[in-house]
Amino acid sequence: MSAARLYAENPLSFFAAKGVAVPAAVSVFPNELFEAPRSWAEQAYPRLMHYNRLDRGGHFAAWEQTELFTREMRDAFRSLR
Repeated sequence: MSAARLYAENPLSFFAAKGVAVPAAVSVFPNELFEAPRSWAEQAYPRLMHYNRLDRGGHFAAWEQTELFTREMRDAFRSLR
């Protein structure tokens, strides 16, 4: 089974804003498949705590840019500590 099947057979719009009610953060990496605009992120995540566009990284940012990814996670949720 191909990973693409998940997207092809999903009846829901993958990028539709969902209205997630928990605190959320969005880090936009330039080589990601979908570079979420802030306007979309604010609709999808009404409790958006952090939004940042980065200058490097992609779909596997946690492996590609470990330090940058870690810094984003810490910055995003620091206020919840």
